[in-house]
Amino acid sequence: MKARITWLEDMTYVAQSPSGHALVLDGPPELGGHNLGPRPMEMLLMGMGGCTAVDVVHILRKARQDLRGCELQLEAERADSDPKVFTDIRVHFILTGKDLSPKHVERAIELSAEKYCSASIMLGKTARITHTFEIREA
Repeated sequence: MKARITWLEDMTYVAQSPSGHALVLDGPPELGGHNLGPRPMEMLLMGMGGCTAVDVVHILRKARQDLRGCELQLEAERADSDPKVFTDIRVHFILTGKDLSPKHVERAIELSAEKYCSASIMLGKTARITHTFEIREA
């Protein structure tokens, strides 16, 4: 896998993914950024959320659950001193569907966290990651 990061100006960069997509990364104004895009650590958190969401949706569909919506809310704490790694990440799933089984949902989240989500497993080396969920009827 290869990605490319190109510096544009000040603290603004364009990140290009191996699949051909691009997005702007930027630093905070106090470091000379212009707030034109997410910070790199924000992307890391969002990437982890996306990784586990893909897993959970796939697992629930495979289990023939009538899933209609999936939203994740993520909150993270970082170390106070450099390197300011994530130390605590809370992932809250809001799943909407018809007669979703809490047992299936719990198992899907567990499989993602412990077996499939590379990003979660990697970040779990430095951060305590916890998961909660709620089910909403469609």
